Amino acid sequence: MKPVSPETVLVTGASSGIGLELAKCFAADKSNLILVARNSGALEKLADELRCEYKITVHVITADLTKPESPSEIFAQVGRTGLTVDVLVNNAGFGLHGVFAELPLLHQLEIIQVNIAALTALTGLFLPGMIQRKQGGILNVGSVAGFLPGPNMAVYYASKAFVLSLSEALHEELRGTGVCVTNLCPGPTETNFSKVARAYQARITQVAKMSSEEVAGAGWQAFRAGDCLRVPGKGNFLLVQLGRFIPRSTLRKTVAKYNKLK
Repeated sequence: MKPVSPETVLVTGASSGIGLELAKCFAADKSNLILVARNSGALEKLADELRCEYKITVHVITADLTKPESPSEIFAQVGRTGLTVDVLVNNAGFGLHGVFAELPLLHQLEIIQVNIAALTALTGLFLPGMIQRKQGGILNVGSVAGFLPGPNMAVYYASKAFVLSLSEALHEELRGTGVCVTNLCPGPTETNFSKVARAYQARITQVAKMSSEEVAGAGWQAFRAGDCLRVPGKGNFLLVQLGRFIPRSTLRKTVAKYNKLK
């Protein structure tokens, strides 16, 4: 998808990790930005850096996507600024390690609220305008977890399966409209995600991780190319392909072992 001029990109979860690096990718492309996250201090710092380095306009919206009303409040705040969102990057998301029955139900429901409900709401709010203008797009940050059953991280894996299915469906529905939906599905990545998910405990099984910068670059390239799906990293791509042929019972046991904590 070629950028319109001037293009405005809204990025959720932009204060760190993949979201921060995606914001940098679009900034380097001279896109104006709307950065959304809970950490207003980190957002303002990033906004100042991007304004200075790339000479673009950057707006900051502090919002907590665990709250059901947040997507509509974000949409209303964007409207009050008079901005038009050409690209929506649904990056915000989190997960928790542990056995489903032993984890706090409230936190499990917050995963669904952020990873599924907020993503769906923001998409539903901003997509009609893109279709009307016949340009724009949505970049959803999913995970290789969306292709797998997820014992010991059940709700997170299920939420990313939703993102995968929704993204593929919308990509096809929007064919010929000038609007594209891309799903970026990274594997293990160097971010704060693991610290939040594991409460600073370590997995028994350790694997190599890609950098947030590498993952974001791959996602940005896939979006600009109009691709439906991108799984960055040869190992992650191979895992997704092997998952089609390995019995589900074997996949469940393998993932359960991988997600087990010390």
